[in-house]
Amino acid sequence: MAECDHTADNCGYKSGALPRCAPLATAYVPPQKDGEPRYAADKALARGTLFPGLDLPLGNIVNRDTADVPAAELMAVDFAAHDLSLYLDTHPEDEEAFAVYRDLLTLAEEGKKRYVARYGPICKADLVNASSYCWTRSPWPWELTAESEA
Repeated sequence: MAECDHTADNCGYKSGALPRCAPLATAYVPPQKDGEPRYAADKALARGTLFPGLDLPLGNIVNRDTADVPAAELMAVDFAAHDLSLYLDTHPEDEEAFAVYRDLLTLAEEGKKRYVARYGPICKADLVNASSYCWTRSPWPWELTAESEA
């Protein structure tokens, strides 16, 4: 059996590289390579990742760019808040980052209230002030924006 040449880098940006002579039965996640292509900000938000190599859509269904989606601004603020919370998990002493995080949480709360008032509930807890059970009312947000990836 010929040995695989791990030094040749001709796999493309969707493939990582394993170390030479990696041990059997050891879990290993190949690191991303430097200089990988990146999505533009609006496409990254719609796809859920900045890196095309990490973009693995479930069922080959993807969202279009978010410019025409009513919840785009809310999604962007929530994404930024979540990303910053991951940073704060490892840097809890960063007071400036925490101040920005609190501002993002406030923006997200205000945006969610406006969205729910105009378009309906985002989660079932938003039904607390509803006059009827409208959770299953169509169309769902992804029904407006989903398309199949070629």
